[in-house]
Amino acid sequence: MLRALAVRSGRASSVVELVDATPASMAPGDVTVRMLTTTVNPSDLITISGAYASRTTFPFVPGFEGAGEIVAAAPDVDRSLVGQRVVPIGGAGNWQEYRTVPASWCFPIPPDIPDAAATFAYINPVTALLMVDSHVPDGARAVVITAAGSAIGGHLADLLRARGVAAIGLTTGRAGRSPADSGRFTAIVDRRDEGWRDALGAAAGGPVDVVFDCVGGPDGPLLMSLLRDGGELVHFGLLSGTPLAIAAQDRHAGQAVRFFRLRDRVYAMRRSEIEDAFARVFTQLRADRLGTPIAAEFTLDDLGGALRRAETTPGKVLIRIGR
Repeated sequence: MLRALAVRSGRASSVVELVDATPASMAPGDVTVRMLTTTVNPSDLITISGAYASRTTFPFVPGFEGAGEIVAAAPDVDRSLVGQRVVPIGGAGNWQEYRTVPASWCFPIPPDIPDAAATFAYINPVTALLMVDSHVPDGARAVVITAAGSAIGGHLADLLRARGVAAIGLTTGRAGRSPADSGRFTAIVDRRDEGWRDALGAAAGGPVDVVFDCVGGPDGPLLMSLLRDGGELVHFGLLSGTPLAIAAQDRHAGQAVRFFRLRDRVYAMRRSEIEDAFARVFTQLRADRLGTPIAAEFTLDDLGGALRRAETTPGKVLIRIGR
């Protein structure tokens, strides 16, 4: 079978190789999933870059998102699972034709949800759901979302507006980034504009309750300055490739910095809670929310093309697996 390996840290298109491999043998509790689709998530590129060096061991098979079909099960696993379409989670490993994974980390895809939609149903939608549940209090008035053009930025805006909370997108207009979808946000503020702070304050009606940041870098003090007393900065990504810079003196009365990592949160959840999160995502997809537009399609054989596209051009790529 084809398997992608990140052989060392660096730019993904330079350090990921396609190799011939044998599917991993199953341990008790495992299933083998024939992968149908996958994609290149920013978390893949950031992990391959070496930004998370303390928790990344090379070589490894990347791919945090994907959809597949269970084709084999260990003797102690319910045989009725064979033939079921699933989203396998619990770590990277989806950039290959067959993935062996514990059955407990496979979550069923409803019959009416296409493979492509299921591919994108995990990282961004589940993260957005859990963060809004945990960090947006009842009565919240306004929330700022950095990297407003990102897929998860749009998901957060969808969920916030459904709750009656103003979703203020904050963007820098950097080259190579997708423009924010103005239809999903209450307002979009470009930091390149001279009066951006006044525009943000007017859109939010004053200091905001929460800032969701997936960029990191040196903007911690600036983002904290947008919060009301008692507000929260929730940091959940590293698009800049640089850790969030913030010091105790940057916080005002009662303000807090929270770090959200989907893997840590999911590992602390019961399976029933994860199933509920997926069910809520699928419900939102049926209502035409939390969707992810696909800008280009590739095959696993042309993973290099998919990586170069993801590194240089805005928009999500879908990778169809199988030869």
